[in-house]
Amino acid sequence: EYSGKVNENPAQRRMYLASTGLVVQGSNGEYPYLTEEERVEVVTMVRRSLPKEKLLIAGSGCESTRATVQLTERMAAGGADAVLVVTPSFYRGKMSSRALIHHFTKVADSSPVPVVLYSVPANTGLELPLDAVVELCQHPNILGLKDSGGDITRIGLIVHKTKRQDFQVLAGSAGFLMAAYCVGAVGGVCALANVLGPELCELERLCKSGCWEEARLLQQRLIEPNAAVTRTLGVPALKQAMEWFGFNGGPCRSPLQPLTEAETEQLRRGFSTNGWL
Repeated sequence: EYSGKVNENPAQRRMYLASTGLVVQGSNGEYPYLTEEERVEVVTMVRRSLPKEKLLIAGSGCESTRATVQLTERMAAGGADAVLVVTPSFYRGKMSSRALIHHFTKVADSSPVPVVLYSVPANTGLELPLDAVVELCQHPNILGLKDSGGDITRIGLIVHKTKRQDFQVLAGSAGFLMAAYCVGAVGGVCALANVLGPELCELERLCKSGCWEEARLLQQRLIEPNAAVTRTLGVPALKQAMEWFGFNGGPCRSPLQPLTEAETEQLRRGFSTNGWL
């Protein structure tokens, strides 16, 4: 989910995240298990179904710079308003700040749409270094960062270090969304929004309205279900929860496996004890 405004001057290549939109081919889209054709097809189909005023950000990150550039161009042609580019990590020992700055700069230089950096160390084993973020934020076609690490000190420091660049920092998880707003984040890209979207929008409203006590109470009720569908039980749990809430979660792609009975019960407790089921 996002808040802000869209800059109508395309020459500036800088977009302010507007009304609620979608991220497609993020971590919960199982993108590592899809072919390039499938990844593009999913984005194209979502764009056809999504109202024009809704923002569509497409995950286009690949391991090589060349592949990321090519997929970014295809995602833009398929209707993406911006792209989410994850840190390449297979050779993580060689992914220095210099290498990552080079990678993201090359992608942003050639991208027809704005780029959002994506740091998700739980999946990649690699955190996008602060000095790389500070340098990359100066690129006119890099508009922000989705940070899924959950280190609020780091998020606050990034906001502080990039504030002169109109750089937008997004919380990558609902578990620390309120805390991220407190230190200057402008929105979030949250797996839990697939299940409790209205509740996350309400949390955003409370934070932006300064209703901190109400926001705190709501945030606390979201922590356990969010942990269950992310770091604890992951994508299979998110898909199961979607089924419970009337959405079509569907099966996971192998090698991800369905939840066991014990895991399903654990997931149900995470939602029911907080009043969501």
